[in-house]
Amino acid sequence: MEDALLLALQLLSATIRVATPLVLAAFAGMYCERSGVVDIGLEGKMLAGAFFSAAVASTTLNPWLGLLAGIAAGVALALVHGFACITHNGNQVVSGMAINILVAGLAPTLAYAWFQQGGQTPLLPNQARIPAVELPGVDALAGVPVLGPVLGPVYRELLNGNNVLIWVTLVLVIATQWVLYRSRFGLRLRAVGENPAAVDTAGLSVAKLRYQALLVTGALTGMAGSYLSTGHGAGFVRDMTAGKGYLALAALIFGKWRPGPTLFACLLFAFTDAVQVRLQGVELPGIGVIPVQFIQMLPYVLTVLLLAGFVGKAIAPKASGIPYVKER
Repeated sequence: MEDALLLALQLLSATIRVATPLVLAAFAGMYCERSGVVDIGLEGKMLAGAFFSAAVASTTLNPWLGLLAGIAAGVALALVHGFACITHNGNQVVSGMAINILVAGLAPTLAYAWFQQGGQTPLLPNQARIPAVELPGVDALAGVPVLGPVLGPVYRELLNGNNVLIWVTLVLVIATQWVLYRSRFGLRLRAVGENPAAVDTAGLSVAKLRYQALLVTGALTGMAGSYLSTGHGAGFVRDMTAGKGYLALAALIFGKWRPGPTLFACLLFAFTDAVQVRLQGVELPGIGVIPVQFIQMLPYVLTVLLLAGFVGKAIAPKASGIPYVKER
């Protein structure tokens, strides 16, 4: 019984760790798409955030400077996307893909030029990584009669030792729910994604609101990349995002651009990813050892199946992907 509980808690803990960059990226996409700007460049912004965060943290041995560098990289690319799509009414899908392709080549090239380690950054020491939060009373809770054997492992495995950015992500989820549905900014953001002409008629700047949304998007994707390279991992490697930006977009569509269902989708994808790691090398009765490549594709197969047959009708914001041209 205790072994089963421990295994379940470890699986849930791994799910939370894997879900963190997905949640950050999906909620980043939620802000910009709610404003009417499609951004499939989440993958590129995450990758840029991962590289610059690891590069600065490796050079300065300061994880917080690395985090700021990752956020700055995400914001800079978000502004490039805004300049192309908001200021010049460019194609939003093309701009996003251009960012993905640019960063996929530029990041390892810069890593090779700066560190001469085959397109990756040096392995980060512990002091250069974003720290975990150690909660008090872990041993004391385990010694409590009756409840201790149950609550102790839950507190130790599920809550204690989580990265700082995991707790930041939890706050972000709650804050986003309030911002989108309770704040003036959220009301205007949703309005500009549904009917930008009405927002313009009310005397508000459509371009300004969309740029503000993209700034949030850039900051969150940069944070997601920083988590990958300096929180969950210990350095940057080529293509380390491994399609997580696209998975985040899939979770956003699955969640129909709403915080609660999007969070659930991210956790579902992360749970599949956590399970596939534990299935690698396991011999199943009557089947044998399943090839690693087959197991690794499980999260992506789940994404296709969910989007193809189980999402239902997902209605995007009406002005999503449509450049707004102000009438003269």
